[in-house]
Amino acid sequence: MALFNIPRIQDNPHGWGPSEAPEQFKDLPYAPFSKGDRLGKVSDWTGATYQDRRFLNKYMSQFGGQANPYSYYHDEDESTFQLVDTSRVQKPIYQKGRIRFNQNKLRKEREKRQQAQASMQVLSKTQKSRERDRQRQLRKWQKQFGKQQEQQKKPQIKNRNASVQVRDTWAVVEEMDFPRLSKLSLSNVGETEDLMKCGSLEFYDRAYDRVTTKNEKRLQRISRIFHKVTTTDDPIIRQLAKMHGNVFATDAILSVLMCCTRSVYSWDIVVNKFGKKLFFDKRDDSDFDLLTVSETATEPPQEEGANLNSPKNLALEATFVNHNFSQQVLKMGEDRFDMPEPNPFAQDEEPSEIASVAYKYRKFDLGNGIVLVCRCELDAATYGPNGELQMMNIKSLNEWDSRFSGGVDWRLKLDMQRGAVLATELKNNSCKLGRWTVSSLLAGSDIIKFGYVSRVHVKDSSKHVILGTQQYRPTEFAQQINLNMDNAWGILRCIIDICMKQKDGKYLIMKDPNKPVIRLYDIPNNSFESEESESESSSEDDDSESGAEDEEEEGAVHREDDEERELGTELELEK
Repeated sequence: MALFNIPRIQDNPHGWGPSEAPEQFKDLPYAPFSKGDRLGKVSDWTGATYQDRRFLNKYMSQFGGQANPYSYYHDEDESTFQLVDTSRVQKPIYQKGRIRFNQNKLRKEREKRQQAQASMQVLSKTQKSRERDRQRQLRKWQKQFGKQQEQQKKPQIKNRNASVQVRDTWAVVEEMDFPRLSKLSLSNVGETEDLMKCGSLEFYDRAYDRVTTKNEKRLQRISRIFHKVTTTDDPIIRQLAKMHGNVFATDAILSVLMCCTRSVYSWDIVVNKFGKKLFFDKRDDSDFDLLTVSETATEPPQEEGANLNSPKNLALEATFVNHNFSQQVLKMGEDRFDMPEPNPFAQDEEPSEIASVAYKYRKFDLGNGIVLVCRCELDAATYGPNGELQMMNIKSLNEWDSRFSGGVDWRLKLDMQRGAVLATELKNNSCKLGRWTVSSLLAGSDIIKFGYVSRVHVKDSSKHVILGTQQYRPTEFAQQINLNMDNAWGILRCIIDICMKQKDGKYLIMKDPNKPVIRLYDIPNNSFESEESESESSSEDDDSESGAEDEEEEGAVHREDDEERELGTELELEK
């Protein structure tokens, strides 16, 4: 009869399960497991049985993230520790690129042998077509490889300088980045009202519409006066500020603010706040009125100093070309179209010495109590197809070097592919074209005329020729260049609202030279003033002369303070 031993039963009165481990399992570590784990192998000696990622975790435990309790740990034994240098050994200069050079050399030799064999045997039509396809593909690869090498040789864009040096005493009030500004929109702009019209316009000469690259015309130097007066120096705006509006600016200043998201170079605008009125001004002795060249190009000009193609020299050249072209295409010395009021900036000059220009002082209702008064400019007048009088803005696009400005030669492409030339200009000068279009829309111009002007020789920036002209309606051209006026008005309204919340004083709006950001600075009231007088007074050695000069300066300062006080009292008349 077989014996049956009763197993020992452990009783756990405080829970369920064994209260202590059996003797044979007492010193063994516990390995967690799951009943859902697959049983696929007894042991894996290599660890690389399942290299396919789909089956990598197939037979692993659900608790595989924990450490293996049966692993061997070598504690407190650092005698076998050895530091291994895993960095790559740098090759000397004479060995760099040797493998690629040898590969290219072997490939060229192989291609030569294949060409020699192909020339010795007679090919069928199918073989000839295959050979042509192979040669075409080979040329395509060579062209792509060459472009890749050119892209690798591209110079890095240098850090640009700010338009004005930011001082330690200036405090940043607000910072506005372009991605947020580009999402703004203001569509309910009220009806535009003309408050005053001044100046006189000459008529456009239609003979320049027939200019082509075959019969180009030389650009002439025309000595005429262009008045670029800022907002607070305009006597008409000072007069209108007593009765109309609470925000005052010129079309040039507004176009910079409304197209700020297209800009790359740094610029700055001074804001003066008197009570509930804002005046947007350009800074004296600034480059605000200079026209930028290839500002938004993939590779903008980066030369420095007195180089012919430096950004500063290109801007001076573009401004010079634009002024001369806008006057040359007019019927000079003939009848003019006179506005109701004369030019407010003409003093003792003859009418023939002043450039053809008319000023419109227009009022825009931006809603929420914001009424904008803007001085807009027109360049010429012309008659439409039905004999109606039309107003015109005239601008010029200049070619400086086709090799560095898009690779489109105007003399070859302008007559046959004018769209390609304009598309390249839209890509390279998006900000400048946007500002011109906004100015024309603010002025209510009927036509915007573009002239294509190029250098006679690439190395000479003083002689130019007119290669052709082209005209658009401003609203149609705005759609073509993807200019959204609702967004432009939204940006302007946002800037005005931020400035209106500030206390009375002087502020500066500046575009960061290297980032898509504009900042509003709170600056002292005497910024950008009396620098020349201070330098003059410090340079004098004689006490008596310096004392006299100090008296004169004090008188001038008192006069300036009186003028500011007068302007402040005039602006507070409405209160």
